Amino acid sequence: MRRPRARVLLGLAVVTVLGVAGCRSAADVGAPATPAATGAVSGSITVSAASSLTDVFTTIARGFSRVHPGARVTLNFGSSSVLATQIEQGAPADTLAAADPEAMDALVAADLVAGSPTVFARNRLTIVTKVGNPEGIRSVADLADAGTVSLCASTAPCGKYTARVLVNAGVTIPESAVTRGTDARSTIAAVISGDADAAIVYVTDANAAGRAVTTVPIALRAEVVAEYPIATLASSGAPAVSAAFIEYVRSPRGQSVLRAAGFLPAAPAP
Repeated sequence: MRRPRARVLLGLAVVTVLGVAGCRSAADVGAPATPAATGAVSGSITVSAASSLTDVFTTIARGFSRVHPGARVTLNFGSSSVLATQIEQGAPADTLAAADPEAMDALVAADLVAGSPTVFARNRLTIVTKVGNPEGIRSVADLADAGTVSLCASTAPCGKYTARVLVNAGVTIPESAVTRGTDARSTIAAVISGDADAAIVYVTDANAAGRAVTTVPIALRAEVVAEYPIATLASSGAPAVSAAFIEYVRSPRGQSVLRAAGFLPAAPAP
């Protein structure tokens, strides 16, 4: 019997700077090349966002910069809990897009948020395995003896959501069989690289991985829905640009990018 390695996968925040010259992606086709007749803003902002938003916010920021050519967006990705701690410690940021309300609530309680956060998207979790699912995993219960399982750090939003999934399913995975990632991206990377046999990650990260993994749905009774709030920070030096960025995220164009990646609408249909 194989003895799994317990290890911690470290992730680094990635900073991407986007301006008017950002390259177009397929999701941006048809976006206006000039600003709207009114309402254009200018200035620079730093958006700290959950790592599960990496692809969609990169695309959204490019579209935003075409609508507002005078605006420049720097994206800082990482675990929401880590980003919140960075902001509490004075790290420069204008906007926070978190993968759970808890990280945002901590900043609200510390008077570090301007106005009220708004939920702009939701997400689900899923199981991913090595290509072809060699361990034959068909449910959360199978993860209890599936070899090495990659899970998000317990302090990260994806780790908290995963803990709820395991409780809902009545499943305990031996910690000796678990390898931890600092966020959803580093967690799924363990499966892609072959260091883990399976993982629990966001549906959107599984979609982004494509054929590099095999996806196994989580049963409805164990399912957990993640909520993503966004807000301008009280320390922002460009609150108008931050507000315009948030408006763009919530706009039909921003929501179409999120929907294409597998995110759910901010609120369930009535």
